[in-house]
Amino acid sequence: MKKCFYIRILGQELSVLSDSGDEHVANVVKYVNGKVEEIAGSPNNFNTLSVAILTALNIADEYIKFKGVEESIYGQLESRSEKLISLINDMR
Repeated sequence: MKKCFYIRILGQELSVLSDSGDEHVANVVKYVNGKVEEIAGSPNNFNTLSVAILTALNIADEYIKFKGVEESIYGQLESRSEKLISLINDMR
């Protein structure tokens, strides 16, 4: 069941709905705010929209990299599983 959360990002109060628990939502908000601070704390004077866009791009970049790692690991596990099954079948 979705629950309403009141969060603050880039000085904006937002209400969001989520199936996740309080701790998870708090961790997501903390993570996003940390990424925002990285961009906003740079020597460049970015406006709020630029900070939001650059933060989204950085998070998307991380996500795509992690997704690639996950797919690689999944492929390795699948290959090893097939080898183990083959070895087991050969022993019969």
